[in-house]
Amino acid sequence: MSFKIGRNDPCWCGSGKKYKVCHEQFDEKIEKFRSEGHIVPPHEIIKKPDEIAGIKESAKINIAVLDYIGEHIKEGMSTEEIDKMVYERTTAMGGIPAPLHYQGFPKSVCTSINDQVCHRLYGERVCDERSRAENEILKDGDIINVDVSTILNGYFSDSSRMFCIGNVSEEKRKLVQVTKECVEIGLKEVKPWHFLGDMGQAVHDHAFANGYTVVREIGGHGIGLEFHEDPWVSYNSKKGQEMLMVPGMIFTIEPMVNMGRPDIYIDSENDWTVYTEDGKPSAQWEIQVLVTEDGAEVISY
Repeated sequence: MSFKIGRNDPCWCGSGKKYKVCHEQFDEKIEKFRSEGHIVPPHEIIKKPDEIAGIKESAKINIAVLDYIGEHIKEGMSTEEIDKMVYERTTAMGGIPAPLHYQGFPKSVCTSINDQVCHRLYGERVCDERSRAENEILKDGDIINVDVSTILNGYFSDSSRMFCIGNVSEEKRKLVQVTKECVEIGLKEVKPWHFLGDMGQAVHDHAFANGYTVVREIGGHGIGLEFHEDPWVSYNSKKGQEMLMVPGMIFTIEPMVNMGRPDIYIDSENDWTVYTEDGKPSAQWEIQVLVTEDGAEVISY
C-alpha cells in the first residue's frame, strides 16, 4: 500500500483494533492484485462503517425526493417546477441539493429530456439551435431523466430515474426499459475482488444486443465523502479490467444509453447541456452501490 503500518498499530480504518487483526489480510490481498498489474483502490475511497451509515442517511432523503417527483411529475409541468420541488423537499428534510452551485451549476437537479443526455440547464435562455425555450414544459410523448443528489451532514448520495410522460412511443419505452435492465445486469456483476470492467462490459453488452450504444465520455463515479470521487466508472470497459472492487467502495452505476450513435456534444452557449449528436433519444437510470463482503447493496435508487 502507499504507507507501511505496524502489525500492532491501530488499523487505518479507525476501528480501534490492531492492524494485524483488522485489515492486514485485506491489504495483503489488494497488494497481490497490484503486483499483478491491476488498478487497486487506495484506502481513501474505502468507506468506514460510520461513513457508510452517514451516506445511507443522506440516501434516505435522495430516495424520498425521487419518490415525490414520481408521484407528481406530469404533462404540462415545467422543468423549473421540478427544480423547485427538489429544492423544497430536500431542504425540508434537512438536506442540501448537491448539484446547486457545484462547479458553478445553478440548479438543484439535473433533468434531461429526449435527446438531452445530461446536465440540462433551464430557467434561462440558451442559444444552441437544438436547445429549447426557458422553463421547458413536459409534453405528451417525452421521456425525462431526473437526477437527484443530496448532501446531509457532509455525506453525499446520488441516483436518477426515467419517467415517461403520457403516450410515449414503443420505441422510446423500449429504450427506457433496456437502460434499466442494463443497470440491473451490471449490478449483478458487482462483487468483491472482481473488477469494474466486469460490470461495465455487462452493461455495454446488453445495450449493444438491443441495438443501442453507450456514451463513452461520461460515466459513473465514486461518491460518499465528496460528490465525485475515484473511481471513474466506464461502461465501455472489458471484463477483468478497470479498478478492483473491494468491500467498502461506493460508486454509481449510471449508463447513458443512446438509441442511435454514442457521439455527444456539449451546448456551446451554456457549457453544460449534453446532447446526442444525431438527435436521437438517450436514457439513463442511476443507482448508488456499496460493495459488501459478499456482493453489493443498493444505497440509493
